[in-house]
Formats: sequence, structure tokens, C-alpha cells
Amino acid sequence: MTCRLVGLVAAVHTPFDSAGDLDLSVVERQLSHLLSRGVTKVFVGGSTGESQSLTVDERLRLAERWLQVARGTEMQVVVHVGANSLPEAQAMAAQAQRLGALAVAAVAPSYFKPRSVPVLLDWCRSIAGAAPATPFYFYDIPLLTGVSLSMPDLLESVGDSIPNFAGLKFTNQDLYAYQQCLRAAGGRFDIAFGFDEMLLAALVLGAVGAVGATYNFAAPVHHRIMRAFDRGDLSAARDEQYRSVLTIRTLIRHGFAGSGKAVMEMLGVPVGPPRAPQQTLDAAEVAALRAELTNLGFFDWIASP
Repeated sequence: MTCRLVGLVAAVHTPFDSAGDLDLSVVERQLSHLLSRGVTKVFVGGSTGESQSLTVDERLRLAERWLQVARGTEMQVVVHVGANSLPEAQAMAAQAQRLGALAVAAVAPSYFKPRSVPVLLDWCRSIAGAAPATPFYFYDIPLLTGVSLSMPDLLESVGDSIPNFAGLKFTNQDLYAYQQCLRAAGGRFDIAFGFDEMLLAALVLGAVGAVGATYNFAAPVHHRIMRAFDRGDLSAARDEQYRSVLTIRTLIRHGFAGSGKAVMEMLGVPVGPPRAPQQTLDAAEVAALRAELTNLGFFDWIASP
């Protein structure tokens, strides 16, 4: 089964109200905001979406809402279903298929970790089998899961054992491995890149699509990177990529999760605070963040397509 996540895929925030409860009324505004910026694919309930801080019921409701709102629009929805509990991951994958998700994705379990590629492959097979008619992506993010296995070896081992294995969400800075993944098994797999601040490097190596948090609010910058690269204007592409770096550096300095949600609020999409233990910016911190981004030129960068 083939699938290609071409272009930008926004790893969307999970919206909460001021009390920290799920606020699904915001999803429609998130979708409209993204479509207005040329983003037509979303990755729901991933790291940016704070999936591991949500209950299974919240994740099911979140996926259902996105797929309801997306119906009849250009938006396509990838649902992240990874969990430490295999039955929970399977239940979320089955729901995503019933509701018509473009694809499902799953991280490795992070408490009892798979210690070898064959064990990880078995885990993927069990989840993918719960949604056999839907493309499945393994979400490699060793920085958060602590699972650091060879992705080229994983792809070469898939064979025909997981018919709906479509590829990887590769949130890994190892560009040596990334090149091997792009060519594994004759290049049959889709390898969506997951580091926004390194998008241009991935494009040079052969990436066609990327999944990231900053595409929620800085999609115009990254669209311009891709367009400049396509027309061979590497100087312009490098300039835009450095704007991405400057933006991300500023957000990290204030706490990336809280800053990203604060920026969405600044743009009129009230996705609320992050859930503990991630930190919410107070009013003074939000004002400082806005001032720094203004001085950078960020709001001008994202105003033009």
C-alpha cells in the first residue's frame, strides 16, 4: 500500500480550554486557518498534539472531531495512534480507519521499549493490522521515546509482512540514516521528514514532504523554502530556512510547547495552554515573546505566501 505525504503536514495542537479540558470547538478554526495558508494535511495527536498527556477517550474524540470537520474540504487527516498499551493503539487505529483517515502513525512504546528491530516490527504489525485498509507509518522520534533502532534495517525487514506499511515519520537528525531510508527496498517507502529547522537539507536529499509543528503558524516560510528549492534558487531557500531557524530558536528560549500555542493565540486561533508538565507562558512571557518575534520580522514573514 502506497501513500505520499507531499508538501507540508501540520502537526496540530490539541486545543484545551482555560481549565485544561479538551476544547473541540476550536478544531474548525484550526482547519480554516491552515487551509488559508495552503496546508492541506494534518497530523493529529502527535507530539505537538500532546498525545501522551491525553486519555484514550480524549484521543478518540479528538480524531473523530478532526475527521468530521475535514469531511468535504481539501484537508486530509493522519491520526497518530501510538501508545504504551497495544490494545489502546489498536483501538485508536481501528477508529481512524472507520472514520476515513488518510493514514495512521504510531511511535514505539516508551516504557517497556522494544530492544531490537524484529520486536519493533512485530509491534508495528500488530497496530497496522487493526487498520489493514489504511496506510501505516512508523513514527521515529528517539529523542522522546528513547527507542533508537536502525530505521534502514526496519524498512528492509518489512517485506510483505505488513501490507499497509507506507513509511516513516522521520523525526530524527540522522541524515545519514535518512538517505538510506529514502532508498530502502528500492525506494518504495514514503519518508516524511520531521525537523522543520532542517527542511532544506532534507529536500536536497530527496524529501517530498514534511510533518512539523511550526507549519501551524509559519507555513508561508516553509512553502517558500520548497518553492525556491524547486526552482533551483538555493540562496533564497537558505534565507528562508534561516528564518525558520531564528523562529524556532526564539520559541525554544521561551519553552517550545507553550510558545507555539501562544503564537497560535496571537494569530486568532485559541488552542489554549499546554497540559502539565509542559509550561504555560504567563502574560509577561507572552508579551516578551511577541516583542521578540516582531523584532525578528516573523509576523511579516508569515503575512505573505
